[in-house]
Amino acid sequence: MNQDTTMTGRPVISATGLFTPVESITNEELVASFNEYVKRHNEAHAEAIAAGEMEPLQESSVEFIEKASGIKARHVMAKEPVLDPDIMAPRWPERSNEELSILAEIGVKAARDALARAGRDPKDVDAVLCAASNMERAYPAMAIEIQQALGIDGFGFDMNVACSSATFGIQTAADYIRSGNARSVLVVSPEITSGHLNWRDRDSHFIFGDVATAVLVEDAAIAPAVHWDILGTRLKTVFSNNIRNNFGFLNRANPGSEGSADKLFVQEGRKVFKEVVPMVAEMIVSEAGRLGLDPHALRRLWLHQANAGMNRLIAHRVLGHEANADESPTVLDTYGNTSSAGSIIAFHLHNEDLAPGDTGLICSFGAGYSAGTVFVRKAA
Repeated sequence: MNQDTTMTGRPVISATGLFTPVESITNEELVASFNEYVKRHNEAHAEAIAAGEMEPLQESSVEFIEKASGIKARHVMAKEPVLDPDIMAPRWPERSNEELSILAEIGVKAARDALARAGRDPKDVDAVLCAASNMERAYPAMAIEIQQALGIDGFGFDMNVACSSATFGIQTAADYIRSGNARSVLVVSPEITSGHLNWRDRDSHFIFGDVATAVLVEDAAIAPAVHWDILGTRLKTVFSNNIRNNFGFLNRANPGSEGSADKLFVQEGRKVFKEVVPMVAEMIVSEAGRLGLDPHALRRLWLHQANAGMNRLIAHRVLGHEANADESPTVLDTYGNTSSAGSIIAFHLHNEDLAPGDTGLICSFGAGYSAGTVFVRKAA
């Protein structure tokens, strides 16, 4: 589009949107299903286990899950098959190419929520960025399908930086506003993480949940009265294999390993914790200094919702004291880890009570490693 001289070039968050699946799985339900699978597996391989040829699988527990993560429940798109010990994966009918794909469907719902909250007509949006961890297919881009379903005359593209996808998308959208190449951009993050989670892995079967979020990033000139000024954004990546998923179209080149565990989510949790916490905390403090902000004075932190312990340590290093639930709200307990959507859910559900002039931080971090910061201030 041609640059509009009436625009300010100042990006803001006009609104956010959220889609939450109806079904939820409690830790008690999840543990009962997992332990039944363990029982059946160990019984089926009793002779090999007794001969020392195979290690028995270990049961999970509610106490283990909550101590390791802080997660108590998670929403999913298909509860019954996930809890079925014979399946333990989502199941639904394959859709034809003429039907809206399931990832686009939930992304559209979140996007419409954001548009309605901003009082924005889809015809006024210039671009759609689909920023998420796992796309449903290689092409056409999910973003273009969402764009078509919303009736947006512009452009769209997909981007994947794992759990940091949404904040990377927000900076990309903000850069379009800053350059004058767009006035209004939707960043949509549909996360059906139940599809890439190994529900039979004791160390990770409890981690993820399904959801979709949307963030409407616009020029301040057209923003609604209630909005959030984007003070600054910063992105960082450092290569690591400690969080990985090897699923891809080239798996067919070696068909013997197509169904192996590394084609789903795998991580070295302790290494991730040890390496990511200081990296993210330093990044936040450094960027706050660059923007002339006192990190100790931040009114609220909307952090990535992956692990309660990580958030507690990061918030302490940034604020200089143990953060309370008001300063660093959590949605991890009821949503689980929703990858790129986590910090956006926290922001969406916990921002209306802040006063004009209050400053906060949206921050995500995850596989890559990747991390993104978005410092915001509620418009006066």
